[in-house]
Amino acid sequence: MLTLTENASTIVKNIATQGGDETAGLRITSENAPEPTFAVNAAAAAEAGDQVVEQDGATVFLDENSADQLDDKVLDAAVDEQGGVQFALAQQA
Repeated sequence: MLTLTENASTIVKNIATQGGDETAGLRITSENAPEPTFAVNAAAAAEAGDQVVEQDGATVFLDENSADQLDDKVLDAAVDEQGGVQFALAQQA
């Protein structure tokens, strides 16, 4: 199952709760392709079939393709100098 670093948990929680909804999270979606790309969006709730990852107060919703592709990954995040969020994936140790 996808895990989050402490930085990722903090950033996901901050983004998701900007609308005042404590149950919101980030939703990661992906097309089933040889070289997958991922879309990340704020979401009020999981959609049917989503896997829900909750860690340190942060919630991430994964569509079926993303859940399969990210099963053994760690999500990290950082905020750049302009305030943009950058996400990175690594293999779980």
